[in-house]
Amino acid sequence: MTYRETYETWLRDFSDDRETVNELLAIAGDEREIEDRFYTELSFGTAGLRGVLGAGTNRMNAYNVRRATCALAKYILREPGQAGRGVVIAYDSRRCSDAFARQAALTLAARGVKAYLFESLRPVPELSFSVRHLHAVAGIVITASHNPRQYNGYKVYWEDGGQMPPERADQILELIHQTTYQESVAMDEQEAKDRGLLEIVGAALDDAYIACVKKLSISPGLIREMGDRLKIVYTPLHGSGNVPVRRILREIGFSQVTVVPEQEKPDPDFPTVRVPNPEDPAALSMGLALQKKLGADVVFGTDPDCDRVGIAVLDGEGQAHGLTGNQIGCLLLHYILDRRRALGTLPANAAAVKSIVSTELARAICEDYGCAMIDVLTGFKFIAEKIEQFETTGEHTFVFGFEESCGYLSGTEVRDKDGVNASMLIAETAAWYKKQGMTLYDGLQALYKKYGYYDARVTSFALAGKDGLRQMAALMKSLRGQAPESFDGVKVTAVRDYQTGERRAADGTVERLEQPASNVLYYELENRGWICVRPSGTEPKIKLYVNAVSGSDADTEAMLARLTDAAVSLLNSKA
Repeated sequence: MTYRETYETWLRDFSDDRETVNELLAIAGDEREIEDRFYTELSFGTAGLRGVLGAGTNRMNAYNVRRATCALAKYILREPGQAGRGVVIAYDSRRCSDAFARQAALTLAARGVKAYLFESLRPVPELSFSVRHLHAVAGIVITASHNPRQYNGYKVYWEDGGQMPPERADQILELIHQTTYQESVAMDEQEAKDRGLLEIVGAALDDAYIACVKKLSISPGLIREMGDRLKIVYTPLHGSGNVPVRRILREIGFSQVTVVPEQEKPDPDFPTVRVPNPEDPAALSMGLALQKKLGADVVFGTDPDCDRVGIAVLDGEGQAHGLTGNQIGCLLLHYILDRRRALGTLPANAAAVKSIVSTELARAICEDYGCAMIDVLTGFKFIAEKIEQFETTGEHTFVFGFEESCGYLSGTEVRDKDGVNASMLIAETAAWYKKQGMTLYDGLQALYKKYGYYDARVTSFALAGKDGLRQMAALMKSLRGQAPESFDGVKVTAVRDYQTGERRAADGTVERLEQPASNVLYYELENRGWICVRPSGTEPKIKLYVNAVSGSDADTEAMLARLTDAAVSLLNSKA
């Protein structure tokens, strides 16, 4: 069907839903809007569904939630005995999150699959923990993470607590295509409870999760000494982190915690920020103002589903600095390795894991402490897979994993980035530096002085509309057709093509890459820098990562600017 025919079909098929019909009638004269809503369906991948809220096949709404859930139920029912294990469902503070979560639970019930539904909003890491804790077959989180307020999403987790792996996501997508809206029905809520197909959960899982996180504290003695001296400002950015983050900090012994009052309560409009993304320094501006007022040591914030954490700190002159995910990850990694070695708790086969687009400073730190540093593709599910692999083979013991997009994890009972775990570690790390008369900013400068000045930039090329995916594919094909020999005079020493699984050096030698196939190009440079081009897994845009390193901050900044300009020019020439 054409997009116009699909639009007319929705008007007929959902005629009893006056809210949906009225919304669609309101755009009857806007052909471009109709096309955008109906030219395609929301894509389902390892990150699930994500899109703008509204009526249409290309929008987040209850119909698409029920259809995806019906397909998930069909997938679960392929194997006998799985339905009774259940699916855990959580949601964040976004618009319609609670309603979508309930629709998902009742759609599972209609297919005979039990659902464990959280009584109120909970963070993503608690969902991951709960899937494992309850031995459930899968999990669902209704969230759009740190996207703008008009978005929502639907993420699926498998029994290991990690996000749905690619091969399973592909099979569920095939089932979605075979599933109609009409068959994706929801059971009456009371009937689902009476039949034991819906169980509301909450406090018991909260307690179990917090107890799990508390065990990941590195230096209880340090906290006893510094817990009432370290001043913390925290903001949940109107999301799900408020209760669990404050609880973990309180229970391990940090008493001087102040929450940004204007951003404390859940609010789907996120009225105090442009986007609720702690990677954006502007999102922490209210926290910084409070930090200056109180003389606090650190301010940090979590995104709506509390899987990411951002930090802002003051230097010795009172200048504010928003730390990047790479910088935070390296501060936490160094703290973990240094303290565990000093305390005698660092395993001989310790390993840290990072994404291929995260800083190589982490590798330099690991080498200094005799810790393996392992690269995986972008997506925390690949870090989760490494944890599973380590536990199966015994080859390594996982001590830390991170991504440059402000995601961190130091335990194994959660299999996704964990903002509660990370908040605890940030407080501990800040306390450790404070004991030495240093701030987190001072600690970062000390790492640079010891290991080299590493820095990075990330640029996105949006390719919106129905031609976005086609343009993205064409651009990547063009880049593969002719690899650049240099960027601004800096020679390319090797090209890693993760789609073909090959690393081709400038001298012609070829090596196989260990990671799974992925549409990513990575250029190694002669000065230890690198450039990576990666299409987004959730949106029609290409991400450009540029990393540089030198012996001084100024030289690294200058080099980074030149390499970024050269890389942007290359992509523009191919677009």
